[in-house]
Amino acid sequence: MKAYLLYEDRDFDWNAELNPEAADLVRDLGLDILFDAMADADAFLRDTARHVTLAPLAGPDAIVYRQQVLHDWLRHPDVLLDIYRLVIQAIAEERRIWPSFLRSPDSVMRRAVQAMELFTGQLRKLRQIGDEHAGDMQSPGLARFFTMLQSELDDAYFATVADHLRRLQFKNGVLVSAELGHGCKGMKYVLCRPGPKPGWRERLTGGSPPAHTYRVPDRDEAGSHALFELRDRGLNLAADALARSADHILSFFTTLARELGFYVACLKLHQKLAAKGEPRCFPTPLPVGRSSLACRGLYDTCLSLRREQRVIGNDVDADGVPLVVITGANEGGKSTFLRSLGLAQLMMQAGLFVSADTFAADVRTRLFTHHRREEDAEMESGKLDEELARMSDIANRVTPGAVVLFNESFAATNEREGSEIGRQITRALLESGVKVILVTHLYDLAHSLHERPPEQGAVFLRAQRQADGKRTFRLEVGEPLPTSFGEDLYQNVFGEPARPSRPAGTSQEGASPGPEGGAVSDRCPASRRSASS
Repeated sequence: MKAYLLYEDRDFDWNAELNPEAADLVRDLGLDILFDAMADADAFLRDTARHVTLAPLAGPDAIVYRQQVLHDWLRHPDVLLDIYRLVIQAIAEERRIWPSFLRSPDSVMRRAVQAMELFTGQLRKLRQIGDEHAGDMQSPGLARFFTMLQSELDDAYFATVADHLRRLQFKNGVLVSAELGHGCKGMKYVLCRPGPKPGWRERLTGGSPPAHTYRVPDRDEAGSHALFELRDRGLNLAADALARSADHILSFFTTLARELGFYVACLKLHQKLAAKGEPRCFPTPLPVGRSSLACRGLYDTCLSLRREQRVIGNDVDADGVPLVVITGANEGGKSTFLRSLGLAQLMMQAGLFVSADTFAADVRTRLFTHHRREEDAEMESGKLDEELARMSDIANRVTPGAVVLFNESFAATNEREGSEIGRQITRALLESGVKVILVTHLYDLAHSLHERPPEQGAVFLRAQRQADGKRTFRLEVGEPLPTSFGEDLYQNVFGEPARPSRPAGTSQEGASPGPEGGAVSDRCPASRRSASS
């Protein structure tokens, strides 16, 4: 029996290693928060959610198959939880059966009989749930699953299993046949079906058995030992076959627990977001080959899970565009939006819902992140060397059709060098068929990308302060904005907004005049240090 709840035609490979970029994805996208919310303090659910989410699907059909199964479970959460608890209970009770430390055929047989009796009872309950709710499921995955339960676990199956288990308890003793080989040694031991149990007349009259009989004396230890050896030889094949059957059913329950566990984790996440009134949608996966991105109300799932209030969403239309560049004010939500895009792409390709009103994107072959790192004791070189080393690792693994998310990369050096590095890397990735989404404070880099021919395709977003009197921002389409370090410093020092930033294309040495006729450059390194202090 195969569940096939995550893939249409195969089981999930739980022993497969995750892609090398998984560690960076967890760190840069804040996935630990997502996994904690999905697990709800359950280590098994957390590990399951982590494995499935970090193994993205490669095609729209596979994504839709998983989405449809999840949609059914969200419509019938009680059925999902009932089956999940039943499967977990079966696995837990099997572990409590006393193990056969001696591994003798007799002990293996006894343990296998107990396990099969346990599993038969749980399979009956599973079939009963399937009979009650098979008609409620609309997804191909669950329709096939419940049909499989009804066909494989029919009444004839349970009757046959019950009959075999009753006989394998050997209440009337073990009947073994054998042949004599060379040197009068036994060979070809076969476990035979025992005859009918003697009636009361035979037991009272002590009728002699219809064969030659030898009774081992009570104190004959060697004879008793030889008799048990003969018994074990007869039981060996049957014990091995029954143990394999029990292991097969245990494997089915274990796989089913894993696959159901992923959907239980999705249900927990869905309930947490629904309790806050956050929008959720099943995204539209588009075929590989053409860059597509369109969303309404997209927000950072992990940020929403950390905060009590709802999160501001953003709208983007970047259909047919392989490059998205985001600039603008500090703390304006640029990095948050970049994480929301990465999370949405990852969740979509895991078959999950997405934190947005609507979301549609093409399926990507791989997802990479290159975010700025703060200096710490783990660094063995300078920040720029560390950034370039990580970029080299990405370049060695990236494939056409992948997407790379850059967050303030190559800012560890001066603007001229950082911009040139960013330009060349971005150009090489785009020419290789890799989608690039870039958050940058390097105005020279953003401006030069903005000057690319329109037919090459690019969307430029900038963080704009909302007209609500609060420090809230929303991304809007527009020309690249210079870094706002100088403007922020100006407002903090003089208590009033700086004059409008220079127009696009103005020399980088341009400055905003202060109230006394002085100037505060929004490119000055000293301004950066003062603002950060």
